[in-house]
Amino acid sequence: MVNKDELKKKLTKMQYEVTQNDATEPPFQNEYWNHNEEGLYVDVVSGEPLFSSKEKFDSACGWPSFTKPLKEEEVKEKLDTSHGMTRTEVRSKSADSHLGHVFNDGPGPSGLRYCINSASLRFIHKDDLEKEGYGEYKNIFG
Repeated sequence: MVNKDELKKKLTKMQYEVTQNDATEPPFQNEYWNHNEEGLYVDVVSGEPLFSSKEKFDSACGWPSFTKPLKEEEVKEKLDTSHGMTRTEVRSKSADSHLGHVFNDGPGPSGLRYCINSASLRFIHKDDLEKEGYGEYKNIFG
């Protein structure tokens, strides 16, 4: 179980609001919406690897978008009927962090667009994977 007081000290206000209170950060005013370096995006709360830059694409929505998670089993989906809409919320499995939403308007064979809040993610550059403890994912980047 995640200790809320410890998280408030560890995370920025925006990271806390997004991951713990299902908030949404402003489009085009977040850290990774136009980030193009190669590496992994991990859950800012648990460190669990969630997405690879290999699956990231520019959807012009103002948030980072991915065609699929790194491991399907690490991302769970939940019906979201807030704000007068019916959407599919995406949460991390291990920390239950709110990540964003998944839509059926993406490219590629799956046609999915995982629209994710930057505030729910921490980026690890491909050159830092080994020293950050994610060496098993180096092969993704050649």
